[in-house]
Amino acid sequence: MDAMVNLMGGLGVALEPTNLAVAFLGAVLGTAIGILPGLGPTATISLLLPVSVMLEPTAAVILLAGIYYGSLYGGSTASILLRVPGEAASVVSCFDGYPMARAGRAGVALGITAFASFIAGVLATFVIALVGPAFASTALAFGPVEKTTLVVFGLTLATNIGEGPRIRAWAMVALGLLLSSVGVDLVSGEERYTFSIPYLRDGFHVAVLAMGMFGVSEVLILAERQRDFTPALSARYRLRDLLPDAKDWKDSAMPMTRGTVLGFFLGLLPGGGALIASFASYVMEKRIARQPERFGKGAIEGLAGPESANNAAAQASFIPLLCLGIPANAVIGVIMGGLLMQGVVPGPRLIVDHPDLFWGVIASMLIGNAMLIVLNVPLIRVFVLLLRIPPAMMALSILIFCVIGAFSINNSLFDVGVVTICGFLAYSLRKSGFDLAPLLLAFLLGSLLEENLRQGLILGFGSPVLFVTSPISLTFLVIAALTLVLPLIRQMRW
Repeated sequence: MDAMVNLMGGLGVALEPTNLAVAFLGAVLGTAIGILPGLGPTATISLLLPVSVMLEPTAAVILLAGIYYGSLYGGSTASILLRVPGEAASVVSCFDGYPMARAGRAGVALGITAFASFIAGVLATFVIALVGPAFASTALAFGPVEKTTLVVFGLTLATNIGEGPRIRAWAMVALGLLLSSVGVDLVSGEERYTFSIPYLRDGFHVAVLAMGMFGVSEVLILAERQRDFTPALSARYRLRDLLPDAKDWKDSAMPMTRGTVLGFFLGLLPGGGALIASFASYVMEKRIARQPERFGKGAIEGLAGPESANNAAAQASFIPLLCLGIPANAVIGVIMGGLLMQGVVPGPRLIVDHPDLFWGVIASMLIGNAMLIVLNVPLIRVFVLLLRIPPAMMALSILIFCVIGAFSINNSLFDVGVVTICGFLAYSLRKSGFDLAPLLLAFLLGSLLEENLRQGLILGFGSPVLFVTSPISLTFLVIAALTLVLPLIRQMRW
C-alpha cells in the first residue's frame, strides 16, 4: 500500500509541466532514433548529457529514460517494414514481423508491437513500484563469474533460433564471436585481426553489421527473385481495419504475459537487458508452440512475446541503477553518468535522499508509455501506406537508408564499405541455408563474454573452478547444458 501511495506522489512530480514536457520530448526522440538505424539510444543519450545538466535531476533522468524505452517502440518499425533493425533489441522483430508485412499484415504487426510494448511497460512499472527494490538485491550477487555464465546461456539460446541443422547455428555463433574479437585487446593493448587497418582498431559497430546483414542482403534477395516484394495490401486503410482483430489478440495474450514476466526478471540482472530478454522470449515461444514451423514465417506470437520482453527488461533495468548504483547495460551506464553529473549518487540511499527523483522517474514511465501509444498507433496507417512505394524505389530507399545510417555513426566511408561487404557475405550465407540471427547475437554478446571471462579467471587465479562453485553460475551452466542436450535427446527418441 505504501508503494501505491508513493507512486501517486511520483505521478504528481511527473505531471509537473517541465517533467511532462521532457517526457514527451524523450518519447519523440526515442521513437525517431529507434526508427532510424545507426545512432541508437546509447549514442543519443551520450550526446544529450550536456543538455541534461541544464535540467533538474528528476527532469534530466525522465528525459534520458524516455529516450531509452521510446527507442524500443520505434526500433521495431524499420525491422517490420524494411527488415532493417533500428535498434539492437529490435533484431528479433525481423524474424516474424517482416514476413507479416510481406503477407499484407503490416498494420497488425505494427499494432501488436505497439500494444505489447505499452502493456509490458505499464505492468513492469507497477511491479517496479511494488517489489522492485527487493528484487534488486539479487543483482548484488552477480559478479564477473555469474555474468559470464549468463552470457553463455544467451549464446545457447542463439543456437535455437532459425531453421536448419544446429551445426549451422553453431557455425554462425562462432563467426559472430570471431567478429566481436576484432580490434584492440582491452587487457594487453594488442591489435587483433585488424590487418593494419586503422579503422578496425575499434572493431565493428553493431548497427553497421545489422544493416548490412539484414538490409542490404534482403535487397539482393528481392532483386534476385525479380518480383514485386510489396505486400498485397487491403483496399481499406482505415485505422480500425489495420489493427489486430480478436484472433490476433487471443494468439498474443499469453506470449505478452510470458514475455513481460521473463523480460522483467532478466532486466534486473546485470548483463541481461532487452537484447537477451527478446531472444529468450522468442526461443521460449517457439519451444512451447504447437506449430513451431510457423515461426520465421509470420507467427504473431514470435512478435508479441519479444516485444513485451524487451520493454519490460528495459524498464526493469532501472531498478539496479536507482537502488544499487549498478548499471545493467551500456545505456543504463550512460544514464548513470548523467546522474553523477547532476551530483546525485545512485544507490541504496537514493530512495531516502531523493524520493521525488526515484518515484517521479518511475511514475514518468507510466506517462511516457501512454504518450508512446498515442504517438505510434495513429501512425500505423501512415507506415502501412509506405509499403505502396514501387519496388525499385523501395529497394533504393533501403540502400540509401543503410548507407546514410552507416556513414552517420563515425562519419566514415569505411563503414559504408563494411555495410556493402556484409550485405554480399550475408546474401551468400542466406543462399547457402545459414541463418544470420545467431551470428548477430553472438557478436553482441562476444565482448561481454570475453571481458567477464577474463575477470572471472583473474578472480580464480587462472582456474575455471570458480565457474562451477558459484551457485548462480552453476545454475546458468546447467540450464545452458539442458538447452543443448534436450533437443538432441528428443531427436534420438524419434
